[in-house]
Amino acid sequence: MNVLFLCTGNSCRSLISEAVFKHLAPGGWHALSAGSQPTGKLNERALALLASKGIPTEGFTSKSWDSLPVTPDIVVTVCASAAGETCPAYLGPVLRTHWGVDDPSHVVGTEDEISAAFERAYAILRARIEAFLALPLDALRGDPARLKTELDRIGRIDA
Repeated sequence: MNVLFLCTGNSCRSLISEAVFKHLAPGGWHALSAGSQPTGKLNERALALLASKGIPTEGFTSKSWDSLPVTPDIVVTVCASAAGETCPAYLGPVLRTHWGVDDPSHVVGTEDEISAAFERAYAILRARIEAFLALPLDALRGDPARLKTELDRIGRIDA
């Protein structure tokens, strides 16, 4: 099962999501990330945060959804619609859910405030991914409507 974490720039939140999912997922579940308008580079703070958590990111790149190596089965958008961001709409015939998270790379403030924003985004995404992976995944593979309901519910979890 292939899970695509999607946002506009594919440099921060979708990167964190992909890395955490790959780090925690059982065999047979794969994550990738992409953007509708990728920045072409990964956010250095996001990379440092993941390294501090012991989560590998070697080989990760900021990439377009136009160059995906596989067709995703599930697409999770991570843009924060409430913050005025427009999430890209993946147009393939897949199960879609939205897990909006504020972009920590846009926070302006002290080093502590910026670091706290990155920690908060990481905590929310990790909690949601852990909840996803705690679902009875084998049973839900055959029930897309129930899986969507569960994924939408998970998108409301706040760390």
